Amino acid sequence: MTNLRQNRAKKNLSDGKIVSVPMGPMNGDLIEHFGPLGFDAMWLEGEHGPVDFNNIPDLTRACDLWDMTPIVRVHQNEPATIYRTFDLGAQAITVPHINTKEEALSVVDSGKFAPIGNRGSFTSRQGIGVDDYFSQANDQTMLIILIEDIIAVNNLDEILEVENIDVFFVAPGDLAQTMGYPGGAGRREVKEVVEGAIKKISSSGRTAGTLAGTDAVGRYIDFGARFFSFSYLPWLAEGAEKFHETVTKATK
Repeated sequence: MTNLRQNRAKKNLSDGKIVSVPMGPMNGDLIEHFGPLGFDAMWLEGEHGPVDFNNIPDLTRACDLWDMTPIVRVHQNEPATIYRTFDLGAQAITVPHINTKEEALSVVDSGKFAPIGNRGSFTSRQGIGVDDYFSQANDQTMLIILIEDIIAVNNLDEILEVENIDVFFVAPGDLAQTMGYPGGAGRREVKEVVEGAIKKISSSGRTAGTLAGTDAVGRYIDFGARFFSFSYLPWLAEGAEKFHETVTKATK
């Protein structure tokens, strides 16, 4: 029998390391290209992207090949959605719009087996060949909740009381909208709220995460964030623009 695959992202956070996660790859080939670059995990997008139950198994297999933790953002805080995502091979889930302590407790109840929660009693693709999967699964699964509404920020003290949440992720885009600034994630007012939330999460002894580009990640590390997701699309655009600019200049 085999051992249950270790959750690399969870282990690195436990060891005090900073975890970085590319978000958005939609096929196994692209995931494999990220593999040699050394990232801890991959963010598979099931809320705003095409990731669904029919392709979670193969996308998570591509992550497994390079020991990257497959993190799936589900589209809602619903028990069957959460535990089915784990059953199909995710090692971590991200749940959007968690605004109250009760909603955070529901994530734990859906994502953990007894005695912690009430996840549906079934194995996982990750548990194939593991004879004691149920006794190990709670230690290797990872729960991330999104703090992305101003009501969640206002309720943050109570939300932070919930155990077995691995990352409290402050998402600036939706937060800006609920503050009355659609598309205004870069506004000073929004940045101050994001920074304040990260500091509160970190000072409470919990793990804070957020979305950040290369120019901002150092600042958020100073505020206490230890988990970062980022879009690879700006890299693609920057490289393509430079190449196109070089070719254009050479043809003039």
